[in-house]
Amino acid sequence: MRRYLYLGVFFAGCASLAVEMSASRLLGNYYGSSNLVWAIIIGLILIYLSVGYTIGGKWADRSPEFSTFFTILAWASLLIGLVPLAARPILRTASQAFDNMQVGVMVGAFISVLALFSLPVTLLGTASPFAVRLALQEKEHSGVVVGKIYTLSTLGSFLGTFLPVLLLIPAIGTYRTFVAISAGLMLVTFFCLAMTAGFKPVLKLAWMPLVLALATFIGLRGFDKQAEGIIYEGESAYNYIQVQEINDYRMLRLNEGQGIHSIYHPTRDNFNGSWEQVLVAPYFNTAPISPEEVSEIALLGLAAGTSAREAYQVYPQATIDGFEIDPEIVSVGYDLFHMDVPSLNVYIEDARWGLSHTDARYDIISIDAYKPPYIPWHLTTQEFFQQTYDHLSDNGALVINVARILDNRRLVDSLYTTIHAVYPSVYVVDIPDTLNSMIFATRQPTQADNLIDNYIALSENPDTPNLLLSTLETAVLNIQPDPPDGTLFTDDKASVEWITNAMILDVFRSNQIEAFQ
Repeated sequence: MRRYLYLGVFFAGCASLAVEMSASRLLGNYYGSSNLVWAIIIGLILIYLSVGYTIGGKWADRSPEFSTFFTILAWASLLIGLVPLAARPILRTASQAFDNMQVGVMVGAFISVLALFSLPVTLLGTASPFAVRLALQEKEHSGVVVGKIYTLSTLGSFLGTFLPVLLLIPAIGTYRTFVAISAGLMLVTFFCLAMTAGFKPVLKLAWMPLVLALATFIGLRGFDKQAEGIIYEGESAYNYIQVQEINDYRMLRLNEGQGIHSIYHPTRDNFNGSWEQVLVAPYFNTAPISPEEVSEIALLGLAAGTSAREAYQVYPQATIDGFEIDPEIVSVGYDLFHMDVPSLNVYIEDARWGLSHTDARYDIISIDAYKPPYIPWHLTTQEFFQQTYDHLSDNGALVINVARILDNRRLVDSLYTTIHAVYPSVYVVDIPDTLNSMIFATRQPTQADNLIDNYIALSENPDTPNLLLSTLETAVLNIQPDPPDGTLFTDDKASVEWITNAMILDVFRSNQIEAFQ
C-alpha cells in the first residue's frame, strides 16, 4: 500500500511546484515577471502550503484512510484545471485596467487571481502530513518512513520546477499546461485510489474528468485574441509573444503587451524611436567619421531585428552580431519582421555571457534590453560595462536605450554614473515625443560638439543615407546636459528594481503609460 502512497506524495509535490511556475506565467502575461511579482507569488504559495500542512495533519487524525487521502488529491487536481478558466475574466479586467491606469482594479484583480490558487495549493499541502500519518504503522521505522516521504515530495517538486518551464509551456501554452498538470495528477490519483480502496470510490469521482474536459473545451474555445490586429501569439520558455499589425505596421509585444520591442513596415525605415539611434554612436568621435569605417556591430537584445535592418541599410559592409536569449523571438523575427539581413549573425544566448565568450572587438555595441519592469540587472553593472569597454575597437562607442518618466530620471542618472565609472565620455539624448533616453559612451575621450561636426560633414556628402542624417539630426537637437550623480550599480549591489518599482508607481500616479511602450 505504501508504494501507492509514495506515488501520490511524489505527484502532489510535482503538482505544487508546477502550479507555482505556471502561475508566474499566467500572471506575467498581464503584470510582468519582475522580482516583485515573483515574490508575491512565492510568498502566497508558501502560505497556502503552510495552511495545508496544518489542515492535513488534523484531517489525517480524523480520517486516517487511503480513500480520504486520494480523494483530497483528486479535488486538488480538478481545481488546478479550473484555475485558468476562472482567472481569464479577471485578467481581462486587469488588462483593461492597465490600459486605463485603474490601479485599484489592477491590484484587486491580481489578488483575486492569486486567491484562486488557495484551494488547490492548500489541498496539495495536506499530502505530506497526511501521508506520514498513514505510513507510520511501524514506529521503529518512523524516521526512515518520514524521510522517504519528504524525499519523494521534494523530488516531485524538483521535477515540477522544470517541467512547465522547459517543456509544457513552450510546447502547449499556459492554459493547456494547467490542464496537463490537472489531468496527470487526476490520473495518478484515480489509479492509486483504485489500488488502495477499490473501484467504488473512483466511480464516485468519475464526474471530475468530465468537468475538467468541459472546462477545457470552454476555455480553449474562448481563447480569442483580445488586442486589435493580433496576427501571431505564442509562448516560449521566456516570454508570452504577440505580433500586432495595424496599418501595415507590425509590432512585437511581450508578456503584458505594453512595450513595443520591435517594429516593421514594408515601406518605412525610420520609426523616429530608439531603434535608429544605434546608428549615431560612432559620431561622438572626432570628425570626420565616415560610415565606411564601421565594420563590426554588436546588438545586445536583438529582439525581432529592427535595429539590425536599419544598421544594414547604413553600414552594409559591417558584420552584425545579434544576441537574443529567446529563440522563439528570433523565429518570429525571421518569419514576420524580415530579419533576413545578409550580414547578421544571430547568437541565441544571454547577452553578457555571449559577449564574454567572443574575441570580437566592435565599433558599436548597442544594448536594448531595458524595458521596465524587465531590466536584467546583470546588464546594468560596472563590471558589465567594463566588459563592453574591453570589446570595443579603439574608436568604438556604446549606446543604450533607457526608459524614464517626466519627473523621475533616476534610472538614467544611475546608468550614466555607472557607465562613467568605466568610460571617459558619456552623453544623454532624449528621444522626442517618447519617454526614452539614449546613453552614449565612447572608448576615447570625446566631446559633444563632435556630433555636430560630423553631422555637418555628412550633410554635405550627397552619398550619406537619409536614415543616418535624420537620426543624427534627432540626436543633435536633443542632447541633454550631464545628469546629476546617481546610484553606482555593481555585481555585488545593483538596486535596479528599487528604481523601476518607484518608476512604476510614478507612472500610475501621473498616467505616463508611454514609459512602458
